[in-house]
Amino acid sequence: MTLVGVRTQPDPRQIGVGAEGGPRGTFRGDIEGLRAVAVLLVLVGHAAPAVLPGGFVGVDVFFVISGFLITGLLVAELRRTGRISIAGFYARRARRLLPAAGLVLLASMLLTVVALPRTRWPGTGGDVAASAAYLMNWHLADRSVDYLAGGQPPSILQHYWSLAVEEQFYLIWPLLLILVMLGAHRAHRAGDGWLRTARWRLPLGLALVAVPSFAWSVAETTSDPARAYFVTTTRLWELALGGGVAVLGLLVPRMPAWLGIALAWTGLGAVAASPFVVDTATAFPGWMALLPTLGTAAVIAGGTCAGRAGPGRVLGLRPVRAVGAISYSLYLWHWPLLVAADTRFGPLTQTTSLAVALASVVPAALTYRYVEDPIRRGRIFGMRPRRALAWGAACTTLVAAAGLGLHIVTQREAARLGASLAQPNPVTGDAPAPPPGAAVLGPHPRDAPAGQPVDRVAAIQPDPLLAYGDQPDIWRDHCVTQATESEVRTCVYGDPAADHTVWLVGDSHAGNWVPPMQEIARANHWRLVTYVKANCPFTSGEVADHGLRPYPSCAQWNRTVRQRLYADRPKLVVTTNMTYVPMRDGEPVTGGGQQQLAAERQRHLWSGLSGDGFRLIVLRDTPLLTEPGPAGVPRALNVPECVLRYRTRLTRCAVPRQTALDAGAGRAQAQAAAGLPNVSLIDLNDAICPADRCAPVIGGALVYRDSNHLTATFARTLTPRLAAALARELT
Repeated sequence: MTLVGVRTQPDPRQIGVGAEGGPRGTFRGDIEGLRAVAVLLVLVGHAAPAVLPGGFVGVDVFFVISGFLITGLLVAELRRTGRISIAGFYARRARRLLPAAGLVLLASMLLTVVALPRTRWPGTGGDVAASAAYLMNWHLADRSVDYLAGGQPPSILQHYWSLAVEEQFYLIWPLLLILVMLGAHRAHRAGDGWLRTARWRLPLGLALVAVPSFAWSVAETTSDPARAYFVTTTRLWELALGGGVAVLGLLVPRMPAWLGIALAWTGLGAVAASPFVVDTATAFPGWMALLPTLGTAAVIAGGTCAGRAGPGRVLGLRPVRAVGAISYSLYLWHWPLLVAADTRFGPLTQTTSLAVALASVVPAALTYRYVEDPIRRGRIFGMRPRRALAWGAACTTLVAAAGLGLHIVTQREAARLGASLAQPNPVTGDAPAPPPGAAVLGPHPRDAPAGQPVDRVAAIQPDPLLAYGDQPDIWRDHCVTQATESEVRTCVYGDPAADHTVWLVGDSHAGNWVPPMQEIARANHWRLVTYVKANCPFTSGEVADHGLRPYPSCAQWNRTVRQRLYADRPKLVVTTNMTYVPMRDGEPVTGGGQQQLAAERQRHLWSGLSGDGFRLIVLRDTPLLTEPGPAGVPRALNVPECVLRYRTRLTRCAVPRQTALDAGAGRAQAQAAAGLPNVSLIDLNDAICPADRCAPVIGGALVYRDSNHLTATFARTLTPRLAAALARELT
C-alpha cells in the first residue's frame, strides 16, 4: 500500500511521474483519491461483505497504483542520473513502510493477548514473524491448502499478505530495470538516444514479468484458487501493469483530452463495478482481476489528460484525498480491530462492524501524523541510506523476535499442559483415566440429564488449548488426501493380516470415526483401511469445492477409490460425509435443490455397490454447530474458543439441536440410503447431541475440536455404541 506522492510533468497531458520531492503544485490528487477508493472498498468489504461482496478488489487497485508510482520514480531516476541507487531506494521504502507496519504488528500482539483466546496466541506469534519478514502471503498460501487450518478463524494479521507481495516486488523490480537498461547511460540522458533505447527496453522488461505472471495467475487460479490468491507469482503482473502505465508516458507522452476523459471515467466505472461483479465464489485473481486492475490503469493513464472533465475533480476533493493520505495506516489498523472486536464482543452486527472499521480512522490518522509522515519525510531519523537500512533491519528483527517469542512461549505452555495431563498418578502410577464422555448418558441418551448443557464442569478433556491437536491418527500418519491432491492415501489399522477387511471412506467427517473404528477393528481382528480426502464425499458426479468452483481432484479421487474397491472387495464399507454442494452442467447446485441432488448422486453410487454385492454402513453425519454472524448469517462456532471464553458460562456455547442437525448432511444421507438392500444407516447423534441444545462438554469430554469435527477423545467414548450398532446391522 505504497503512498509516495505522484507528480506530473509540466505538460498536463503527460502521463509520466516526476522525481520525489518535486513541486507540490504537480501533485496528482486523483491518485490520492483513488487510494481512498481502494481502502474504502477493502474496509466495507471486510466489515459488511453483504453490502460489498467483492471489496477485496481494493487490494488489486493498490497493486496497480504501487506499480505505477514505483516504476515512475525509478524510471525518472534512471533518466535523470543514468543509474538507480539501490541503497537509496530500499532506504526510502524502509522509512516509508516499516515504522507503521511494525507499530501495528506490536499492537496486534497486544490485542491478541487482551481480546483473543489463548488458542490463537501461538498462531499470532508466528504470523507476526512472517509479517515482519514480509512472507505472510506464502505463509497463508501454505495454510490455505491445509484442510484443518482452513477451519480455523482468520488471523488478526491476515491482511499483511498484500504488503508481502509488494515488498517482494520491490526487491526484484529495481534490479530488473537496471538490467534491461544496462548501457543506456552512454546515450544522452535527456535526449532522443536514451528515449529510443528506453522505449523498447522498458516494455520488454515489463513483459518479462507481466506475461508469465498473468499466465501463471490464470492457470493457478483454475487449479488451486485458494493458493493462487496469495502467492506472489500470480500477482506480479498487477504491479507490472501499473509500471506499464508509467512507461506509457515515455511511449505516448501526449494524449488527447477526449481520450483521457473516456479512459478515466470508464476505468473508474470498472473499479466501482468490480466489488459487485466479483465475490468470494469467484475464481480470483485470474481473468477476473483484469476488471479492477485495467480500470485502475485507465484512471491513472487518463487522469492528467482529462482535466476538470475527468474523475480527478471528484477524486481530488479534499475529504477524499484526506482518506487517501492515511490509507496505508487505515489498511493496517482496520483488520486487527475488526478481528479483536468480533472475538471479544461479537458476533458483531453489520452496523457494528462498519462502526469499528470507521473507528480505525482514529489510530490510522494518529499513526500517519506522528509516525508515518515524520519518518518518511526525514523530520525524524533523517539519515543516510545505509543507516536507514540498518535501523529498518533492526526494527524488523526486533518485531519478528517478539512474534517468535510469543509463539515459542505459548507453544511451550501448551506442551507443558499436555504433558501434565498425561502424567501418571504419582501414588498409584496409573495412567490418567480418560473422561467418560458419552458413557454418562446411559443406554437411552436422548434427553439424558447428563447430556444437558451446564455452565460449569469440574474438568474438561482435552483442555481447549489442546483441542486442535486432538485429532484422529490419520492426520498424524499422513493418510488424508488434501483438497488439491487426487492421489489416494491410505492407512491400515487393526489386524493387517486379517481376512475380514473393512473400509472407512469419505471426507474428514469419516475421519471423525477413525478412533472408535480402530478399537472395534482391534477387538474383532479386522483389517481397517482408511480412504479419506478433505472436503470430498464418497459419491458419484461432480462436486464443488468450498469456493463453489469445480473440484476435479475429488471426482478423480472417487474414480480411483471405486476402482480399488472392486479390486479389494472388502467385507464391509463404512462411509459418511459432511454436507456438500453438487455440480450440474458445470454450475454449483445450491438452495432447495442441493440436498435432493446430493441424495440422488449418493443413492446412485450406493445402489450400484449394493447390487454388486458390497455391504455398506452409512454413519449419519454429525451435527454442525453455528452461531449468528454479521447480518444474521450463520457462521461456524469454534467450540474450544467458546469454551475458553465462557469457562464458567458454558451454556453460551450450546447450539439448538435442530439447527445443528439441519446444517449437516444427515437428511440427504437418510434419503439416499432408504430402502436400499445391503445399505444401513446408523445414527449416533443422540449420543453426540442428546438435549434440545447441543452441549460443548459431555461427561468431562470436549465434544468438538472446531465446529464440526469431534475430538478424538470424545469419539473414543462412542466406541461401545458404534460397536453395538455395527453388530446389530451385521448379524
